[in-house]
Amino acid sequence: MSSPLLHRPAAVATESGAVAAHYGSPLSEQRRGAEAAVLVDRSDRDVLVVPGVDRLTWLHSLLSQHLDQLTDGAGTEALVLSPQGHVEHHVVLAELGGTTWGDTEPGRGAELVGWLDRMRFMLRVEPALVTPEWALLSLVGPRGDDVLTAAGLPVPVGPWSVVALDGGGWARRSPAVGDGTAEVVDLLVPRAELDARAQVLLDAGATLAGVDALTALAVEAHRPRLGVDTDHRTIPNETPWLRTAVHLEKGCYRGQETVARVHNLGRPPRRLVLVHLDGMEEHLPEAGTPLLSGTKEVGRVGTVVRHHELGVVGLALVKSSVLEKSAAAPVELRVGGSVAVVDPDDLVVTLDDTLVAARERVRAVRSATIGR
Repeated sequence: MSSPLLHRPAAVATESGAVAAHYGSPLSEQRRGAEAAVLVDRSDRDVLVVPGVDRLTWLHSLLSQHLDQLTDGAGTEALVLSPQGHVEHHVVLAELGGTTWGDTEPGRGAELVGWLDRMRFMLRVEPALVTPEWALLSLVGPRGDDVLTAAGLPVPVGPWSVVALDGGGWARRSPAVGDGTAEVVDLLVPRAELDARAQVLLDAGATLAGVDALTALAVEAHRPRLGVDTDHRTIPNETPWLRTAVHLEKGCYRGQETVARVHNLGRPPRRLVLVHLDGMEEHLPEAGTPLLSGTKEVGRVGTVVRHHELGVVGLALVKSSVLEKSAAAPVELRVGGSVAVVDPDDLVVTLDDTLVAARERVRAVRSATIGR
């Protein structure tokens, strides 16, 4: 279904035709998102609800996140993993008024709800896809809270806080993008009121920006998209989702054994990193394009964008062995006809105390210095 915001001046639709990629000035829209406040139409995302008294303990048993004590007015993100630990779904959650809401990548909601429905058994839960009734907007930028205040809307305070909106829906504070100063507040609104609700925010000082602007700022912040920056082999340990969507101390859930084993060993097969491309090619590489070292395939690129400050950059899953070599001496990489360089900050891995201890124990066992 196409958004009514596509009728706004200069709107250029995405390939799906559902929302605007930009409104005539992609780089300027990015800059306003980084420095002021923009409103991004994300009504192509699928929306689901899980009501029922057993919902939180049930979701806790199925998903990667700790959910059985998720409080009213709180949000988080979570993953559905395969038995082998591969990421199958990524969902952003909001708990409000006795219902758990979720939004996920466009076109993936029906499959996710279908899987949840099959896992109900005799529990008191009623998962349902509600995309036709509800739509998502995102207010992006350091002045977003000022826009909400000027519009007379509640401001969610603190990470992942969720507040109800008059007339239905909610506002949820999500992780910042860009360099970390571009705050993000997602607003779920009745789909029939999408245009009117957007106009309230525009009248309060926001400007329209397409999804391309948010995508570029999300790339800068290393925020992956399922199915774009990941493939069928991706495990959480290869991505920032290990920190944001996985609870490493919760009980058993599908795929948990792989997550725990790779975490304790401390070396995932690949890592998601930011790469800088030379920008010599007119057309940007498509997601899934192989990343080469010489003639050897050492990874894949996902989202590649023209960033308003960084130039052509993208997210890429790169073999850990190649990243370790690059940390010692630069390794020349190519994607399509472009040279790619891994961002220097992504070549340094900071280990926490738990991971250091786990690695030392594995090293000791292998060297036979302690008993097995």
